Amino acid sequence: MLPPLPESAVVLGAVADDWRAAVRLAGDALVASGAARQAYGDDMVRMIEEHGPYVVIAPGLALAHSRPGPLVLTDGLAVVTLSRGVDFGNPYNDPVQVVVGLATATTSAHLEAVAAVANVFNDPTSVGRLQAATTYADVCAVFGFSG
Repeated sequence: MLPPLPESAVVLGAVADDWRAAVRLAGDALVASGAARQAYGDDMVRMIEEHGPYVVIAPGLALAHSRPGPLVLTDGLAVVTLSRGVDFGNPYNDPVQVVVGLATATTSAHLEAVAAVANVFNDPTSVGRLQAATTYADVCAVFGFSG
């Protein structure tokens, strides 16, 4: 099941100088929605620094997340679209123009949410539809939420 995606967690047409800034924007959106504490964005960055650009799961798309823990207040999603793509260091899927942020409170919720998000992107038009989104309702439609 997908975690909630409140309007406060959607940022369209953002500007980021690099992948770290893009991931922190997703973290800030999760904080704004009440899903995570302020340091969660930095924790997502740390995970990528330690493990490489594994979060870049499709051309133009990153699924930024960290482990469940005290920085997560409740399960939540965030979507950040970038006006200009940034490179994460993935030779096949850079540049990234859509960052989906994920916060989950438990390991089981984490596994379920990652699978549910991956299912959204089984539709090859999903990334392009998010890149083109101009409203919260556009973003919700991609995820199958009513917005």
